[in-house]
Amino acid sequence: MKAHTAAAALLLILLLTGCGRYLPVSLQPTATQTASPAPPTATPVPLAALVNGEFITLQAFEAEVQRFEAAQMAAGIELATLDAYPEQVLGALIELKLLAQGAVSLGLRVSENEIEQRLANLTAEFGDALEFERWLEAEGYIPETFRDVLEEQVLAARMVEAIVQGLPEQVEQVHARHILVSTRAEAEEIMALLASGSDFATLASQVSQDASTRPAGGDLGWFPHGYLLVPEVDDAAFSLEPGSISGIVESILGYHLVQTLERGSHALDANVQRWLQKQAVENWLAEQRGVSEIEVFITP
Repeated sequence: MKAHTAAAALLLILLLTGCGRYLPVSLQPTATQTASPAPPTATPVPLAALVNGEFITLQAFEAEVQRFEAAQMAAGIELATLDAYPEQVLGALIELKLLAQGAVSLGLRVSENEIEQRLANLTAEFGDALEFERWLEAEGYIPETFRDVLEEQVLAARMVEAIVQGLPEQVEQVHARHILVSTRAEAEEIMALLASGSDFATLASQVSQDASTRPAGGDLGWFPHGYLLVPEVDDAAFSLEPGSISGIVESILGYHLVQTLERGSHALDANVQRWLQKQAVENWLAEQRGVSEIEVFITP
């Protein structure tokens, strides 16, 4: 029922320690751009996109797609089951570029010494320079290009930190619970039981089809508006006064009865905090896409 938080990929960019690479492939793809002919250059380099005058080469895009494919196959995921992933990869690379540019606009920089230290840390984690070089080769990098990628990722991480800095520690939230059944007739029966004095939590633990909340009597915990994956339940919870129960709420999952228990400014739990951070980053990116010059020269 609650919003996915583990896939808040933009926040993964903060995990730039160790050998884990940032590939924000779970970002929503950028708005579809009309493919434009690549601009002429003195020494033509095939381009995938231009972002405010900074290029993403076709080679870099294709290499990122290959890394993504390798990672999915290593995880046992069939590529044929993935929808439009090259477009998502390109969209992620564009947004990574926007984040790095945003950091530079704020005067944030990455020193040569910091890059050297990060490379030294990576080498140490691989055990020695030879193993690190083998990993670079397997990932399709040469040392010079990897330095550029690392610098861009660090800048993007700094921008993410700047965006989420100062977000409130408390926001308006509700504490609610729900019961989910598959038919309206079942929901009507439960409404009648509640009207006759049956306990909401007891009924939820007995009949609710939401396995994630059933053991806790349908408890959804505290959450801000927009947090739940099912917007109909989210809206119903925020429309109710504390202690009241909704009518039958229909969603793609079935039929719900919702009870709001409490309402007010409440401290954020870790999952909600990550969700708010993800929202803040996505909102910033949406604004930047609206004012940036983005040209796409391929059809992923």
